[in-house]
Amino acid sequence: MKDGHIHSPYCPHGSSDQFEKYIKKALEVGVMEMTFTEHLPLPKNFKDPSPENNSAMTEDDLLNYFNELKKLKEKYKHSVKINIGVEVDYIEGYEEEIKEMLDKYGEYIDDSILSVHMIKLDGKYHLIDYSAEEFCKLIELIGSIEKVYYKYYQTLKLAINSDLGIYKPRRIGHLNLVRKFNKIYPYDYSNMDILEELVRLIKSKNYELDFNVSGYRQQYCNEAYIDGHLLELVRKYDVKTVLGSDSHSHDTVGYKMKEYDRLMNELQIQL
Repeated sequence: MKDGHIHSPYCPHGSSDQFEKYIKKALEVGVMEMTFTEHLPLPKNFKDPSPENNSAMTEDDLLNYFNELKKLKEKYKHSVKINIGVEVDYIEGYEEEIKEMLDKYGEYIDDSILSVHMIKLDGKYHLIDYSAEEFCKLIELIGSIEKVYYKYYQTLKLAINSDLGIYKPRRIGHLNLVRKFNKIYPYDYSNMDILEELVRLIKSKNYELDFNVSGYRQQYCNEAYIDGHLLELVRKYDVKTVLGSDSHSHDTVGYKMKEYDRLMNELQIQL
């Protein structure tokens, strides 16, 4: 089993757990392949909308990140397959800068994820998943929760269609991140045509989906970021998924792995 979404000590909004803690946990729970997906540095001319300015690691740290993982790949090559990866934050309007970064460092990358954490409104960028309070402000700013969902999925569509060069990730991260606070701000999105458009688009490009289970660990989510109506669509179009624990500390590597494996087997039988 593969865990394709794991963070690292280089994550400025995660824990200080060292790489080997993550690897040893993977071995303990039976993960056979793991991808470290630290956030690729944001464009230098982009202002991080996080109040803590901690959405991604710096470019100064990037080569150290790659070099550490290269050594660990060799050290553990007979025990677990370790992929050197990144999580690429799609930022509307900064496609060329992201492409330049991927062109510069793509040769070091084995595996990667393309995610949307922020949306652009009236020339400003807003994090979709920072806090329930900020999500409420987004609803007020844009006019309704339906419009927040639509804007988020619209931005995902831009990300999927974007030209980020030959090193563009082929796996889309936590497609339903917009539902992180759904227990406080519930919304029935099953009639939104854009979601089926997205899944069809992902299928047509032969992309994978990050079956991100970190939502189970979020107080106001309590579901995977592929669940409900989205899961039905993923099954309908037979889109490939990869388990993503989205671990920011070593103890959640391989999180929900057995449940994911069982679900995938059940879906395969039904197809």
